[in-house]
Amino acid sequence: MKPGTVITSTQNPKVKSLLQLAKPRERRRQQLFLIEGAREVQMAMAAGYKISNIFYCEEIIAKSQLDIDLTNEKLVIPVSKEVFEKIAVREDSGGIVAVAEMKPHGLQQIHLSENPLVLVLEAVEKPGNLGAILRTADAAGVDAVVICDPQTDFYNPNVIRSSVGCVFTKQIAAAQSEEAIAWLKKNNINIFCTYLSASKIYHQVDYTLPAAIVMGTEATGLSDVWIKNATANIIIPMHGKIDSMNVSNAAAVVVFEALRQRNY
Repeated sequence: MKPGTVITSTQNPKVKSLLQLAKPRERRRQQLFLIEGAREVQMAMAAGYKISNIFYCEEIIAKSQLDIDLTNEKLVIPVSKEVFEKIAVREDSGGIVAVAEMKPHGLQQIHLSENPLVLVLEAVEKPGNLGAILRTADAAGVDAVVICDPQTDFYNPNVIRSSVGCVFTKQIAAAQSEEAIAWLKKNNINIFCTYLSASKIYHQVDYTLPAAIVMGTEATGLSDVWIKNATANIIIPMHGKIDSMNVSNAAAVVVFEALRQRNY
C-alpha cells in the first residue's frame, strides 16, 4: 500500500489486525494497544510510549490538523469514515486511533519521591472505576498507582477513555498483593487499608509520612493479607442506608485528606 492511500475496506489486513487488539489476550500477546483521541495520543507520546501507527479519518480531521509530531510519515494512515467507525470505540475520538507499544509495569520501574504517597488497588474489576481512580491519582499528584491481582487490563480502551489519558501521566505497576506489601515495607511506606470494621476513621491517621492508601473491591473489600499487614485499617463513616461507596469516590476522599494533611 502506497503512503497516503486511503483504506476503504474493513477487510484490509491492517484493519483486521487492529481490530484484534480489542481482545485483552491479543493485547498481551502482541504487547500493543489502542489509543483514541489526539490529546490522549499526545499524552502517551509525552510519557515515552512508542506509537506504531496512527489511523485517521479525513472526513473528520485533516492530516494538517493532527498536531502530532511523528518523524515517520509512513506511520500515518488515512481511512474512510466506514472503516474508522469500525475501529473506534468512542464516539468522540476526533477521528484518530493510534497503535502503541506497551511498557513494562513492574514495581522496579517506580521511582519514589522523598515522601511518597502511593495508591494501591486490589482486584479492581471495572474499567470505568480504574480510569476514574487514575484521574484522581493524576489530580492529587500521587507518586504511583499499584494494581494488585488485576482483574482488568489497564490498556483496556475504556480505562484510557474514563481516565481521560491519565493512565499515561502516572507511574503504574502491576503486582501480586504479597509482592506489593514487601515492596512497601522495604521502602518504609506506611500501609493504610480501607476496611469496613476498622476502628480508625480515615481522617484520624497521619498521612504526612510515606503512605500507601489501599482500596479493595466494593463487593468483597480487601483480602486478609492486606488487613494483617496494615499500619492501620481505616474506615470512611457511612451515614446513609448503605455500608460502602464507589471505590473511585472512596479513593478520592482519602487521597485528598492525605493532601490536606500535607498542606498541598
